[in-house]
Amino acid sequence: MIKWLKCAVPLLAAGILGGCLGVPDPPAANAPIAFVPEQTGRKRISRELPEDLTYAEGTVLRMATGYNSRQTGLSFDKETAGDGVTLADGVTYYAGDLKPTWKEMEKRLNIRIEDKYQGNSSGMELAFWKDRMDEIDMVSGSTDSLTEYGEAGKLVDLSGYLPLMPNLRAYLEENPIVRLSITGNNDIGSFYVAPYSDGHDDVERMPLMRIDWIEKLLDGDGPFEAEICGRTGKSYYQPYMPISGKKVVYVVRPDGEDVEKLVKDYDAGGNIIRSMNAVGSMSGVRAVNMFRSYIDRTYHGYYGSKRSDLFAGQNAAWDADELVALLRCIKANAYTLNGTDTVQGIFTRDDGSNQRRGDLFRFAGQLFGVRGMESCQDYLYIDVYGRLRDARQEPDSYRALGRMHDLVCEGLLSESFVNKSPMTGEEMLRNDQGFMQYDYNQTQTVYNETVLQKSEGERYMAVLLPISSWQDGVNGNKYMRFTESWRSVKQNGWAISADGVKDHPDRLYAALKLIDYAYSPEGKILMSYGPDEFIRQNADGSYKLFSFKGEMMPEISDATYAELWSRSGGNYTDYCRRYLGSTMSFEKSQAFEYQCLSSVGKQGADQIAAAISLGVIKHPELEITSNPWYTSVPNVFPSTKRELDLLSIHKKLEDIFSQNENEENRFVDVIINGFDGRNADQLAAEIRKEGGQEYLEVKQQTWTRLQAGAKELMK
Repeated sequence: MIKWLKCAVPLLAAGILGGCLGVPDPPAANAPIAFVPEQTGRKRISRELPEDLTYAEGTVLRMATGYNSRQTGLSFDKETAGDGVTLADGVTYYAGDLKPTWKEMEKRLNIRIEDKYQGNSSGMELAFWKDRMDEIDMVSGSTDSLTEYGEAGKLVDLSGYLPLMPNLRAYLEENPIVRLSITGNNDIGSFYVAPYSDGHDDVERMPLMRIDWIEKLLDGDGPFEAEICGRTGKSYYQPYMPISGKKVVYVVRPDGEDVEKLVKDYDAGGNIIRSMNAVGSMSGVRAVNMFRSYIDRTYHGYYGSKRSDLFAGQNAAWDADELVALLRCIKANAYTLNGTDTVQGIFTRDDGSNQRRGDLFRFAGQLFGVRGMESCQDYLYIDVYGRLRDARQEPDSYRALGRMHDLVCEGLLSESFVNKSPMTGEEMLRNDQGFMQYDYNQTQTVYNETVLQKSEGERYMAVLLPISSWQDGVNGNKYMRFTESWRSVKQNGWAISADGVKDHPDRLYAALKLIDYAYSPEGKILMSYGPDEFIRQNADGSYKLFSFKGEMMPEISDATYAELWSRSGGNYTDYCRRYLGSTMSFEKSQAFEYQCLSSVGKQGADQIAAAISLGVIKHPELEITSNPWYTSVPNVFPSTKRELDLLSIHKKLEDIFSQNENEENRFVDVIINGFDGRNADQLAAEIRKEGGQEYLEVKQQTWTRLQAGAKELMK
């Protein structure tokens, strides 16, 4: 029985899936199926399937596919190639040459690729070709736009060809939410997009902190002392965690082998924010010693003199209140930490970019137990009753953002974030100014190798997620770690042009073969690592392997590793997309990226991986779960034309909560400006009145219909 059905009982009770427990297993990939369905409007025309995907050797595929710019297309652009660029495989590539991954794809599939990519973003690339689809065979675009084009008959319906695509079929059976995320017409199971997973079933963003700073302030046997310190400011932030009683939480043992209970004893230690607020402004030295005493008493000496493990250890148990207390200590002890009189608390990768500024409302969701801030689709999540909810319309979202505004008032968020002035995370770390951010591990911890002073013990590391109060419907208010930042299918992919391959079965079958190959074991490695020449090999030509999350994956060669640093400063994604041509679409493994982590980056990644594997960090599942709250939202719902028209009326809702670089986001505005004379309930109500209620009704309608057709989709 497929994984999709194993937890369907509550949905049956709710009348959503009907009798889906009786759904048989899908037919085997080689089962005889006589017809391939193609869509005309909302109906199907049946045509005979070939026995397999055979085509003439050297078949040309016209590919209007890439990632997001000319630098990240299938071929080298002039800027990247220059007068010729020689890579780790010993080959010199020139502008216009296919990148190694796609030269290898030509060889393995006996095809020829004609690169038609214009170098646009996914949305603009599809728009460029919309009236010229007969000139291309494959095109990239956003999943929702490709789905809309597919429903209009402009793209090939891949669902009917699944019997000939065993690798893609197996991938979709293993990941039901991915299947739902690409479904265009659940009545007949059509889909038009090859799903793209930039890593799969793993955490994405995580807190990153200057570990050496925490150690300077919190570790040691005697009291903290400082030659020079400042003072904490006026208190705005109020306690989030309890002020009395005891709360049991679960942590990973320091050895990473098992889980143990840990008690937060507020009767013994009090609430650190309440205690600090009662004192008011105090010296940085007094603040640190108050926090040290709190840790010793609240955890009954569990952390000993290495109190930094509360945040940075494998057995970390920090929460929002403890983070704010730490930020107050950092702000008041700048001289101890960087030798100046100023220090910045939380910053983003680019404080001037709306796209990156949004990481702070995402982090607010983590700190204060709010769903929808990192949804796979808009700001949607599924509640314990299986209903869709929209974080933009929930008062709790604004309460969390109000708490972040309190941090602004206390000066604990970076000044450049507050002022929306240009300042990158690299600059923050290079200048010893910034303490922490919420971002991706590999791209940010690379600065351990490039801008931090390892000889001085400077370390920037990913740490475990905070303990928060999450309403998951199990035992009411639950203090645990949960992340919504979970890797699923991304919101862009590649598709086959119906007009391009019309009356050209060779091109159709070659395109289908390319897609299916990308999901094979060999294709997954090619799409992640590039060709074999970039991989470490044994004497017999086989890959040298290492264990990554329970799977044996190849090691990259020494030459590849050196080239990654010399050409892209250690940034795995930039190197792969700009030089190898990999990591653009389909299924990517994180195994290559893991090998590119600094030693500090690996330490944080390993601690988080242990917490996930032992169940200490919970997350959405890529399947329908017994508790719907844990079901990941598909990133696209199949909508009728009428529904799409209704949603387009409420485009303002999308605009005011934009996550694009040069636009604006209401959530960020609340962090900066606060409630502006209103309260959280009023802010949520405003969004409902501005079209949110109608938006959610349409989305709920499509979600209910998608679930109702689930058993047919998974046959």
